[in-house]
Amino acid sequence: MKTIVSFRSINNLAIPATISGIAEPLLSITDAAIVGNIPVNATESLAAAGIVGTFLSMLIWVLGQTRSSISALISQYLGAGRIEEIKYLPAQTIFFNIVLSILVLLSTIFIVDDIFRLLNASGIVLEYCISYYSIRVWGFPFTLFTFAIFGIFRGLQNTFWPMLIAIIGALLNVGLDFILVYGIEGFIEPLYLDGAAWASLISQGIMAIMAFILLLWRTEIPLKLKFPLHPEMKRVIGMSLNLFVRTIALNTALILAVREATALGERYIAAHTIATNIWLFAAFFIDGYGAAGNSMGGKLLGAKNYKGLWKLTKKIVSYGLGISLILVLVGWLFYEPIGQLFSKEVPVLETFYSIVFILLLGLPMNAIAFVLDGLFKGLGEMKYLRNVLLTATFLGFIPTLYIGLYLGYGFYGIWMAFVVWMTIRGVALVWKFRRKFRPLLLNS
Repeated sequence: MKTIVSFRSINNLAIPATISGIAEPLLSITDAAIVGNIPVNATESLAAAGIVGTFLSMLIWVLGQTRSSISALISQYLGAGRIEEIKYLPAQTIFFNIVLSILVLLSTIFIVDDIFRLLNASGIVLEYCISYYSIRVWGFPFTLFTFAIFGIFRGLQNTFWPMLIAIIGALLNVGLDFILVYGIEGFIEPLYLDGAAWASLISQGIMAIMAFILLLWRTEIPLKLKFPLHPEMKRVIGMSLNLFVRTIALNTALILAVREATALGERYIAAHTIATNIWLFAAFFIDGYGAAGNSMGGKLLGAKNYKGLWKLTKKIVSYGLGISLILVLVGWLFYEPIGQLFSKEVPVLETFYSIVFILLLGLPMNAIAFVLDGLFKGLGEMKYLRNVLLTATFLGFIPTLYIGLYLGYGFYGIWMAFVVWMTIRGVALVWKFRRKFRPLLLNS
């Protein structure tokens, strides 16, 4: 089937992908907003939720990269008209990923105290981190399973079912947060921070069950494990390993930021939790066009339609930039009430307000980087994505972070490092795309 590159075709994929994508940060935002208003030790609870959330996101992003690998291969085979040849590959990759996730989960349980001490958690914050993590971590395999199935749907040019699953999961999480964190008088005792952890775990389990049912009901992709291994398994592992290394570099930046914000004091890590949740929400909001590029780009590449690929890239980048400018305007107008959703502590809010302008001004460059990142995954350019993140993190983010701290910029220095980080990523992806695909366009 020919791929039509138009406003309608792009947004048919991008809008559901955006709604689906923001479900993940929405879960974290919900936890943070509700936890930040707990009547007992709210600042410490918010700090713990931020530290644990960052560490869990690292695990999910590091081990969840088979989603992109599966999506890229399915979309490319679909574009080449050879989808039957790859139908048994997803089950093999999902099985491998789930086994790996369980091994990682079990290994972290025994060193959880050391993990959060390494992130500078101490006292009540450390106690809350251990308690919160000990519940939420069991949702880790569910999330990876759901992500992998989302990758299958995306490769098949379908972002509607992932959107439906994400909406139900997010709404369920919000409802359970209010019930379990604050309790219901006479029926359920308030669990405070642990209640937020249980709400996330239950929601992740329900989403995994829904993803499993919809995959069997709405596609011809079986989840039956079949041997021998598919010939493309080697390529999947190669792409996943490149993304694995890339994601370690990405999370090195995020964890160092959390570590240094924690070292500055409780109000700084609480403010950093607010800022990071908003930053991630904006990232996933913009990333809907990256998802459209991922799905359509892989299919166009499989069909060797370079004119369509060039047209697609120009359109998704421009749409992503437009969304980012809207987010900048909304953030500029409403940053004070947005901050108050997360915390009522004046020192925390003042700290957050002090860096919000840096966060907002970086969103347009974030849009370019996130949209092209999704496109490059669909094109199978995992090795280049790996190299870009390594360069941006170790030659951009880390030097800027520690030079800023040395010069006394403190919290400002952390967020200045994020801007440098994203600028390197965006510029490198624009340069690579033009260098590789413009000659193919001219010769087609």
